[in-house]
Amino acid sequence: MILNFNSNVLTANISKREITGLIVPFDKIGSTSMGEVVFAQGSLDITGDIKLLAEHDSTKPLGRMISNNATPIGIVATFKLANTTAANDALVNAQEGLVSGLSVGANIETYKNKDGVVYVSKASLVEVSHVSNPAFVDAQISDVAASAETPDEEVAASADDQTTTESEVTSMEKPNEVTPEVQEAAPEVSAAVEASKSVHPAIFTKPRSPIMSAASYLEHKVRATLGNQESNQFVMAADDTSSTNTGLTLAPHMNEFVSTSIAGRPTIDALSSGVLPPTGLSFTIPKITAVPTVADTDETSAPSETGMTSDYITVNVNKFAGRNEISLELIERSGPLFFNELVREMANAYALATDKAAVAVLAASGTQATSVAATAAGLQSFVAVESAACYKGSGNFARNLIASPDQWAAIMGYTDDSKRPLYIAAQPQNASGNVSAQAIRGNVLGLDLYVDHGIVTSGVIDESAFIVAPEAVTVYESPTRSVQVTRTTDGIVELMLYGYLAIAMKKATGVRRFNLT
Repeated sequence: MILNFNSNVLTANISKREITGLIVPFDKIGSTSMGEVVFAQGSLDITGDIKLLAEHDSTKPLGRMISNNATPIGIVATFKLANTTAANDALVNAQEGLVSGLSVGANIETYKNKDGVVYVSKASLVEVSHVSNPAFVDAQISDVAASAETPDEEVAASADDQTTTESEVTSMEKPNEVTPEVQEAAPEVSAAVEASKSVHPAIFTKPRSPIMSAASYLEHKVRATLGNQESNQFVMAADDTSSTNTGLTLAPHMNEFVSTSIAGRPTIDALSSGVLPPTGLSFTIPKITAVPTVADTDETSAPSETGMTSDYITVNVNKFAGRNEISLELIERSGPLFFNELVREMANAYALATDKAAVAVLAASGTQATSVAATAAGLQSFVAVESAACYKGSGNFARNLIASPDQWAAIMGYTDDSKRPLYIAAQPQNASGNVSAQAIRGNVLGLDLYVDHGIVTSGVIDESAFIVAPEAVTVYESPTRSVQVTRTTDGIVELMLYGYLAIAMKKATGVRRFNLT
């Protein structure tokens, strides 16, 4: 088991590039992510090359341990820092008291759990980290050393300055001072250097305030009044609630938008598509109105003649466009998320408008079906009768069933005489089809189902469903385009999305409109 816990008595000596501190206090409770932990004297084995890391990141080494000593209060260790930018920053942060904690990663081997507290009797040290938020309150940096290249005069001057600074720190920030005997007792490590273990601690600790009740709050309030800076910090943290510091507890702004717009065009997807001519606001399509005939002809008799005639249908090209006005400041000073969402919403609106136009053509020009009831039997009759009528009238097979959300709901609710679902069963027994509440595509009596939110009829009524042969209706469409114009008079940016669409009803008999009895 890998356990991480923190300690808080640490000093930095910039002249020697060394950091010394109490890394493990004995017989004191520390709060960890594993719970409360106590290390007994002699419980931690230190062997091998122990590195000093930054915040438990094995890719950010700062130095290595050069000595350690077991004292009555715990283990004091000294670390030599490398001549790197990160190590320089660590020395400065330690001396200034900005980052003043040590956290060790230990491999726990033998322990007992008493009343929720883990008492460790045997463990081995894996690594030590320089951290900003320790959990043990008895161990902070006690010694920081100056650059080795500093001239003697400057070292002496900095030593004087350091004496004053450490005096101030002693009175304000280090109520639990390490005794001189402890600092002088740290010997050099005599163990041979071993290959460092690639063990990454799995658990990290967070500092916990001892203020858990009104009584402990009063205790630390009194200590803070008497000058105990540590208790003062605990009291300040307890007082800093969301009601008194709303500026520090702002709700996070998520990188997402909540929208009810729906993408997709089921009706257009169920029809055939063609290439829109590059010019003109209308075009024509030739249409055969009378076909030649062939008949059984007697010998020497003249064959009958039926001339083929033709006409044409005219298809109008319509423009679908949307515009949005936004300020130049909003575009330039907001994140890209806003602009991306705006474009997406406009694209969804374009899809809905064009899909509704296709639905309107089917409702206006399709062939009205034989009336049926709003039941499972009625649906079966609608599909059977009108699929045959579609083939008979247009010469094309009906392949798709376009349904409104209310028709979809009714289909999912249809059951047989034994109350077994006909279309939404996990293992359909009647082979009527397969419809799911989690997909707008399915199969109903052999027809591909398209559920379209663009059909806005309410309930199972007329034009709430269409059976279509895709060849009967063709959609011609241009690519969508966008235009962005900035008005110099007021700095408003006008963004327009538009495209051209033409829908040709080629064979009205190939579209069968649902007709309620």
